[in-house]
Amino acid sequence: MRRPRLVGLLLVSLSALGTKTPQAQTRPRARQLGIAPGVFAPGPLNAITDVPGVRVGHLTLIQGDDIRTGATAIVPHPGNLFQQKVPAAIVVGNGFGKLIGSTQVKELGQLETPILLTNTLNVWEAAAALVDYTLAQPGNEEVLSVNPVVGETNDGWLNDIRRRPLRREHFLEALRSAATGPVEEGS
Repeated sequence: MRRPRLVGLLLVSLSALGTKTPQAQTRPRARQLGIAPGVFAPGPLNAITDVPGVRVGHLTLIQGDDIRTGATAIVPHPGNLFQQKVPAAIVVGNGFGKLIGSTQVKELGQLETPILLTNTLNVWEAAAALVDYTLAQPGNEEVLSVNPVVGETNDGWLNDIRRRPLRREHFLEALRSAATGPVEEGS
């Protein structure tokens, strides 16, 4: 008896995914609802790029009807991160994800590469791209070990995730496009 209800609920939920309501297009921000996360007031952009030197880059990949995925690069400063590491910490709020590089960050409290965010099955390709990116930086000719940091989100509900369409070049493009200023937000 529970199966028909579940299927019905699933169909209703899936049909709602394809519709954009006016409310979804003008969705209020948390602060507009009286929710003030954190202890500091936001900067002028209300973005991570309000922190001096931090840059963010994106790549969105749309192919045919079944590929809707991408990557986000967070670059903490414009210099060589491996040579000028930044203090870092990781707090896991949902232990069900794939998070590459967290052990060394927890142990040493330092970040030595930019951070990449991508889909679940592309984290390893993203990590390989970060290693390539770091080894190619001037001054890193003798580097023998790199700790890439990559987080993920499962976009399998809107993307043929099993195809793993993102390649190293895509992640390198996201890194190269990193800039200060307003940060594009997804839905």
